[in-house]
Amino acid sequence: MTDVDTVCVFCGSAVGTPAKYVDAARAFAREAVSRRIRLVYGGASVGLMGAIADAALEAGGEVVGVIPQALVDREVAHRGLTELRIVQTMHERKATMEQLADAFVALPGGLGTLEELFEVWTWGMLGLHEKPYGVLDTAGYYTQLIRFLDHARDEGFIRQAQRDDLTVSTSPAELLTTLLAHKQRRLPSSVHFGDGGDPSPLGEEKVRVTWSRATLPAGSAHEDGPQSAYHLDSEVSEAGVAWRVGCSCARLDTTRVRRA
Repeated sequence: MTDVDTVCVFCGSAVGTPAKYVDAARAFAREAVSRRIRLVYGGASVGLMGAIADAALEAGGEVVGVIPQALVDREVAHRGLTELRIVQTMHERKATMEQLADAFVALPGGLGTLEELFEVWTWGMLGLHEKPYGVLDTAGYYTQLIRFLDHARDEGFIRQAQRDDLTVSTSPAELLTTLLAHKQRRLPSSVHFGDGGDPSPLGEEKVRVTWSRATLPAGSAHEDGPQSAYHLDSEVSEAGVAWRVGCSCARLDTTRVRRA
């Protein structure tokens, strides 16, 4: 069982110069349908957007388009989709696609595609979602961009963990396999800290806890003062996800919780 049932695809409203971009888009669509993945995209009938929608539909898949009214008025909406959602603004379009999707993939595209990719990446970095995202690097289209991102990491503007969150592959099958393996991790609504405390609601990423000395995990902070951060494993009931807990006071009655 996977958390990924719907993939949002960002791609160009143009087809690009070589036909290989269209071929790769169609191959991605067929691979997604073979895995019973529904596609969500920007709802247009032109460019790679139209090509990927047509290929998925021809393969018997489901395709949901999300398009602003202004583009419908310009007669670029795809009228043969499983579902076409018409929204009022570009912001609403992106928000709707994010809500519908379990993962995101960028195929070759222009400024809009890049903006959508970086926005969803930024949302992930800020903890607004825990969904995987990746790039299909068809014919080296994104190679120079990936080199720039690595340069930004090396110069200290992108952390290694942030860079690692972006999956890059030249293979539709490999890319989807990686995204499907991703298990969404969410901050739990409550944490039970054993005999020393009751389940405590989380707010602003803080949780109040009251440990007794007998139930303190080995290596954790104690009443003499906080030591190094440690991991909670079994205490957090969210599919075995470990959360790093940094003690912010000597008695461990307040901690900050963040993803490990």
